[in-house]
Amino acid sequence: MIVTASLGCSKSSTPAASSANSNDPVEKKLQEIAGSGATNCGHLKSQAFDQMETAGKCGMQAAQQKRPFYVAYEMPGMIVALAGTADGKLFSVQAQPSAPGGLASVPCPAELRIAPSGRLTCYAPGTFPMGAGSDSHSGMTMPPSMGGNPHQGSAMPAHPNPHQSPAPTPPPPANHL
Repeated sequence: MIVTASLGCSKSSTPAASSANSNDPVEKKLQEIAGSGATNCGHLKSQAFDQMETAGKCGMQAAQQKRPFYVAYEMPGMIVALAGTADGKLFSVQAQPSAPGGLASVPCPAELRIAPSGRLTCYAPGTFPMGAGSDSHSGMTMPPSMGGNPHQGSAMPAHPNPHQSPAPTPPPPANHL
């Protein structure tokens, strides 16, 4: 399990000193929001509970003391991060490394809390951050259509309803001569 930054609450002397990769767009955004000298609570590549709990407590303590901080969690396919400013404002930062320009930051919609996973979050239970809304698909685009409805024109054959009595068949027409 790898952690690229210290998990303890440590002030960074310069923005580049707090990250193993100062060219990382998420780290740059977090430092831009939190400001120089912000407490770096970690950039976790692991989902290990003890590491997430330590980083979460670090961020919670900094926020309660109105000290700037930031923390980032790498999850499958995305990075979810939080930054707090010296005046107590909180921001959520999300990035999808596989999507060019897939970096978004929004003001936190709810109180700061530690989720059952140990991760620090500012989203209410049951919501998931993505773009500006709580809908996990709100920031996604669908690929262009490859033509018409692929199901059109392929009608399924009718099947009798086994729970319905069959309609009586009419008698054959009488032959009147």
